[in-house]
Amino acid sequence: MGDERQEYTVTFLPTGRTSRVRAGTELLKAARKAGLHVNASCGGAGVCGKCRVVVEQGRVLGGKSEKIPAASYEQGYRQACSARVCEDVSVRIPEESSRRGGLGTAVPQRNHARRHVFDMEELKQEGGWFPSVEKVCIELSPPAGHDNRADAGRLLQGLSAQYNRKCELKSLVFLRKLGKALRRDNFQATATLEVPVNQGARYRLLDIQPGYQCHRNFGLAFDIGTTTVYGVLIDLETGKFLAEASCYNPQMSYGEDVISRIIHAEKPEGLDVMQNLVIEAMNRLITEMLAKVQTPTALPDRLSGRMLDRLDQLPVARDEINSVSIAGNTTMTHLLLHLDPSSIRRAPYVPTSTFFPSFRAREIGLDLSDTCASLVYPSISSYVGGDIVAGVMASGMYRSEQLTLFIDVGTNAEIVIGNRDWLACAACSAGPAFEGGGITHGIRAVEGAISDFSLNPETLEPMNITEGGKAPIGICGSGLLIIVATLFEHGVLNQSGKFNPLDHPRIRKGRSGQEYVLAWQDECAADHDIVINEVDIENFIRAKGAIFAGITTVLQQVGLQVSDLERIILAGGFGSYIDLDSAMSVGLLPEVDPDKILYLGNGSLAGSWMCELSNHIRRDVVEAVRKMTGFELSEVPGFKDQYMASMFLPHTDLGLFPGIAQRVRENKKE
Repeated sequence: MGDERQEYTVTFLPTGRTSRVRAGTELLKAARKAGLHVNASCGGAGVCGKCRVVVEQGRVLGGKSEKIPAASYEQGYRQACSARVCEDVSVRIPEESSRRGGLGTAVPQRNHARRHVFDMEELKQEGGWFPSVEKVCIELSPPAGHDNRADAGRLLQGLSAQYNRKCELKSLVFLRKLGKALRRDNFQATATLEVPVNQGARYRLLDIQPGYQCHRNFGLAFDIGTTTVYGVLIDLETGKFLAEASCYNPQMSYGEDVISRIIHAEKPEGLDVMQNLVIEAMNRLITEMLAKVQTPTALPDRLSGRMLDRLDQLPVARDEINSVSIAGNTTMTHLLLHLDPSSIRRAPYVPTSTFFPSFRAREIGLDLSDTCASLVYPSISSYVGGDIVAGVMASGMYRSEQLTLFIDVGTNAEIVIGNRDWLACAACSAGPAFEGGGITHGIRAVEGAISDFSLNPETLEPMNITEGGKAPIGICGSGLLIIVATLFEHGVLNQSGKFNPLDHPRIRKGRSGQEYVLAWQDECAADHDIVINEVDIENFIRAKGAIFAGITTVLQQVGLQVSDLERIILAGGFGSYIDLDSAMSVGLLPEVDPDKILYLGNGSLAGSWMCELSNHIRRDVVEAVRKMTGFELSEVPGFKDQYMASMFLPHTDLGLFPGIAQRVRENKKE
């Protein structure tokens, strides 16, 4: 390889970005240094085979893999995690190895009729509209010979007399601004107060501004997901969403699952890297959202015409953002706050903390005012995090009489069962199948991903529907679910997930058992046929089986059964796109009346913005968390039996799925 101190330039196509690295550096690391994402589900361990790149000029050492066919290897394909730089080289990142599109928080159009919509007006009527940060305009008497109270005491007494707000002052930053702010407009000023979570506690003084600026009160809500980061800019006075933005979580370059990221965080300076990546992403989203906001919302009539004209032209400034609410799973929260996550992945799976104190946004590196308050949703355990707590709050199940099953299916799968009297929760080790992981041609829901599928019952020829109507490049989670369900219902697959002995050109022997060709190479934007094979189906069955077994196990632990459920709420990246018929056909969801099922969308983000708009939610969340009983399924007697029984399509006990069993029998007769 030569002198490893020698540096070479790696040029990545089609972006044209370059990375200067030492000899022996893996292409995957060179791409990270250039700020580019290459799919590496395993975090670069060399086992997933999805980090394929094409060497177009120059050469590299290594990069050969059994997952790269000989013909593709001859065309320059290499595995980026093991291909090492030995000279200047140009590398192309293929579409299926990169990412684009696929971001969104809304429930898809086809599921709109079943949306679970949070009613803002209902919140107002119930007295729950109470932003976590409030601004009050105050008029104080200027100092005089007979009244030489200190500025701070004058302000505290004025807030108590005029608004009955008992406040505390614990910030040097506030004190340094106080004198000039009061005197600039003859002791007419606007104070920003953090509303206490606990009743009877004191308000905390965050900021002081000259003049009347009560109407200028803005907040941010974030969902820090394993895969994506979402943000919303909110006018706290009106509840209006002013802008939203999203991006992929750049930590994905170090692994698509939380365990891979914890392992990297345990390395020297690894925790710094993980925190910096997500903070940089959040700061980019903040800049993007502020750029989208052109003018503020309408101003109060009591302001003078001159002031109205002047202030109405102002965009939202960074220092007018007074609070940030954040929700994420336990690992994402630890990485965000620079907390050691190592014990999360080791028995007995104990996080550093499940409750987190409020803090200043700048303490973690957010590019906001040093007076901006931040609050992170609490977790339940290592694997039931603040994102699930936020979803429970957004769903309203914690204050409903209806017995509700809440399921969040994304990179991980979590379930919560209960109502206003009690809540039980558990995390299901479903694996990454629903996000495209562990599937030969699995990808996220980007353009070209097969997301819907149908089959001609006579010819068994497929019709693929892709995201964006583009040529296929792989299969996303919603497509995988529908494909497996359709092949099973039409007799192509048996209950074990194996292909029945059918003489058909699309069913053939492959590297991973029998496979069905969804799209031939000349129909694809990839260099291979797109197939689904028996190993893919086995991984899918494991994932769906874990979720169904989790549901039935938790129900048994609380003395209930599926028939007792009055409502099911689906949330999460994959959960929002679940096709109900398919989900019941394969045994992912229990067979219930579809009218009982609702879609929430991104429950983590919804709970986060609700936290911004309602201090009552912040108060309720503490009580909700305290009454949540968490179950570690691997330690619950009977879970293993439930799991093994669920490792079939739809289940070993067809009595649980009478409608599906009848449908399969009818298809066989045809």
